[in-house]
Amino acid sequence: MCDQDTVNDNNEFLKRIGQLTRRQFGKLSAGAGLAMMLPSVANAMDVMEMDVNVTTPDGTADCFFVHPVSGKHPGVIVWPDILGLRPAFRAMGKRLAESGYSVLVVNQFYRGAKAPVVPEGASFQDEATRNVVFPLAQALNAQTHMTDAKAFISYLDQQGVVDTDRKIGTAGYCMGGPMVMRTAAAVPDRVGAGATFHGAGMATDVPDSPHLLIPNTKAHMLHAIATNDDERDPAAKTKLREAYDKAGIPAEIEVYAGTMHGWCPPDSAVYNEAQAERAWSRMLALFEKALA
Repeated sequence: MCDQDTVNDNNEFLKRIGQLTRRQFGKLSAGAGLAMMLPSVANAMDVMEMDVNVTTPDGTADCFFVHPVSGKHPGVIVWPDILGLRPAFRAMGKRLAESGYSVLVVNQFYRGAKAPVVPEGASFQDEATRNVVFPLAQALNAQTHMTDAKAFISYLDQQGVVDTDRKIGTAGYCMGGPMVMRTAAAVPDRVGAGATFHGAGMATDVPDSPHLLIPNTKAHMLHAIATNDDERDPAAKTKLREAYDKAGIPAEIEVYAGTMHGWCPPDSAVYNEAQAERAWSRMLALFEKALA
């Protein structure tokens, strides 16, 4: 969850393991450092990357689009965490494209600010950073998630490098988790797979809880849950499992041992490379099967 409890949990975790100094972490957060931190892709495809603008009902979203230089490939929408579209997610989008996908990494905060919304190397652990991103996140809701999802899917389907004979995939981190589920519900006949990583508020008691949309979806799903998120809300994974089983939709739901909320992006203070790589490999396996 992206809240004060997460900050406290992560601070305690970092004290236990001995964190990099802020100066060291800032250097690693630079584009070159991120590229070095992410393992290389076997048989990586050459890719083309560009900044694009996507028209939505609420304005123009500035996004990052990256795809193999030749051929048509399944489209994938990536929803960043609460720190938004930044070098880490550009690197992750590029890496996914190198595996054979046409990837749109979105700025979900476009209504309030162009990306990046925080300086390079910014940490969610810092109050100043939270003061920037919390209002941007709070301006979004279930309805904006759905309308944006439809606009982004429409954009991908208009690109010649997207294979429209194959399903679209979507992946989301932190606050991007609910966006993945709402994307799957927004255009259920088009979205074939979704993956969430330390998703926030996936199965709650509120009327618009994402898990209530599962009967309206067809996408095969992966939910990679942080250990401390599960400790705070152990019932969430059970609600998800019951909903998928009732709907007859395949879903892989797992708590990743030893992880903290935010463990997947390489610029996160609690990045866990081994578990992030395992979750990434599960996403690739899901996309290869479900986006056929």
